[in-house]
Amino acid sequence: MGVVIPLEESKNKLASVKPLVDLTKADMERVNQLILSKAGSDVQMIPEVANHLISSGGKRLRPMLTLASSALYGYQGENHIKLATAVEFMHTATLLHDDVVDESDLRRGKSTARMIWGNQASVLVGDFLLGQAFRMMVDVGSLDALDVLSSAACVIAEGEVLQLSVAKNMETTEDDYLSVIRAKTAALFAAAAEVGPIVADAGKAGRNAMKSYGMNLGLAFQLVDDVLDYGGKAADLGKNVGDDFREGKITLPVILAYRRGTEEERAFWRKAIEGGESNDQNLEKALGLITKYGTLNDTIGRAVHYGTIARDALAPLPDTAWKSALMEVIDFCIERVN
Repeated sequence: MGVVIPLEESKNKLASVKPLVDLTKADMERVNQLILSKAGSDVQMIPEVANHLISSGGKRLRPMLTLASSALYGYQGENHIKLATAVEFMHTATLLHDDVVDESDLRRGKSTARMIWGNQASVLVGDFLLGQAFRMMVDVGSLDALDVLSSAACVIAEGEVLQLSVAKNMETTEDDYLSVIRAKTAALFAAAAEVGPIVADAGKAGRNAMKSYGMNLGLAFQLVDDVLDYGGKAADLGKNVGDDFREGKITLPVILAYRRGTEEERAFWRKAIEGGESNDQNLEKALGLITKYGTLNDTIGRAVHYGTIARDALAPLPDTAWKSALMEVIDFCIERVN
């Protein structure tokens, strides 16, 4: 079942990741080769599980941020390829772990690895990919890059635990929610963008600019993802509309609807989310309340706010094709709702 809530029309639907894809194409081919090489193992199940997710699509936005941010500051070496691959392995590992924690059946329109090989294999292959990521970070030989990415790995894990602690708790605040997505999603965006200027020896100003860009882009990206779960199409999501509701996830559209509702409506949310009655019939009612209080468009408004901060982080940089492409990624991430 999928109920689609129409969102306000965007004035500009031309935003695309294509400029970034085109600029990074040659380097991404090298990243993809390294991904396949480093996902290999004599233990047959490891490449099977890893390649199932690695080959299942996805825009590879995070490694592209590493490549673009290094090029933005004129980097000419080889280390950005290893760092971009490490970033993608970190992301893939978190997806494998997430699907186990969330008991997800679909990922990008395909059965999750845990549905095919089981939870144990998914967790352990995720650990293998994290190990490979750290080996590549060490190969680069930059303590600063290692510090940024290893710190991000810790923050992401903290975010996972924090999400567990607020799961199915309708008293979760917007600040709690932002803490979760800042750790779970935005931290890796920030790290992916920051290691580029690190290997390019761009200095503190360059690092800070790209870290701010990545962090705020990541926040905007996740806010829009949470909107799409209630207002998107299953074909675009690669999962079923309303999966967050069925899993009892507390996201901003739900938080706002709960806070703004009547006592009777809040009782419904507690019964559905905390009481585990998140069936299709209650999803219909939840969508109605989300529409009533306009929480999808308000969540998009928050995403636009963080997108503006990301744009301002890049504003002082010279106008180049790389800067333009990174600017357009902000618009693309937000306009996915249309």
